[in-house]
Amino acid sequence: MENSKKIFIVTEAILAVIVLLVSITMLREKSREKWDKVSVIIQDSDDNAWAAFKYGLRMAAQDWEIDMVVVGTGEKLTEEEEMKAIQNQIDLGADAVIVQPVPGDGMQSSLEKLQNRIPIMLVESSVAKRGIECNIPVVLPDNYAMGRALGEELQKDYNGNLKGKKLGIVSQYADSNAVTERREGLKAALDQSEIEICWEVSDISPDEKDRILESQAKADVIIALDDYSLTLVGKSASANSLYGALVYGIGNSTEAVYYLDAGFVQCLVAPDEFNMGYQSLTEAAKRVKNMFREPQSRIVSFTVIRRDTLFSEENQKILFTMSQ
Repeated sequence: MENSKKIFIVTEAILAVIVLLVSITMLREKSREKWDKVSVIIQDSDDNAWAAFKYGLRMAAQDWEIDMVVVGTGEKLTEEEEMKAIQNQIDLGADAVIVQPVPGDGMQSSLEKLQNRIPIMLVESSVAKRGIECNIPVVLPDNYAMGRALGEELQKDYNGNLKGKKLGIVSQYADSNAVTERREGLKAALDQSEIEICWEVSDISPDEKDRILESQAKADVIIALDDYSLTLVGKSASANSLYGALVYGIGNSTEAVYYLDAGFVQCLVAPDEFNMGYQSLTEAAKRVKNMFREPQSRIVSFTVIRRDTLFSEENQKILFTMSQ
């Protein structure tokens, strides 16, 4: 009888704990439903290159109590597809949208019209053409400076003597603002070097990417202006398909770091993607929580990484965010 009473008491206690835990969970979910919602639209959202960026988004979302969602997307969104995705998130109740803009002549006007309805925050690249104002805030690295840094690192490795050398340039898109600025910075750094740019490749289709580089003329150096291109070139270098060309590039994925560590890439310029994610979500959160506050554009830093500095204390922090 005594044992039955003890079992009854223990059972009741366990049930009480379960009820309490369920109640707490329900209260949290109910509270979460009241959180402001921010949707994030980036191209090829599951790609490893976005790991640090998404980590920054998550950390800021926790700090600001924001319900954040990264929309699933594939490679190379068109202008129409991206605008449709933004409109869909608005219809689903997003209070703000963070967007990596795709190249397109109508993107600026389309986004500015939407901004009258909902806060829009751009990342990685602006949509404004040179000399044209744009009132959509953006969080991005100094793309011109990153391109220039690549050229300067190349100059160092050749002791400033690049005369007669041949250069190939690879980018995911030919006409995105980010790539345009990086290309301008690179060419400014190499302006007096007498290096010959023998080819430029961009807008590579999935069907072409496994053979496009091998079909180009032999180059002494290949520079990749984004992570997509750098991993593509790194893969070709690891297969010994670049005729011995040295590779330099901008990248922010663990795959790009692998090619640097393995010696297939000479120099990596890595933008602070974690901070880009954190700052963009923070600016969006401040806006939705205070309708009278205008979001601010932000410039994030970048780091020049060499194989022999890859595991320095500073770079360890960068590598950590890339692996989250």
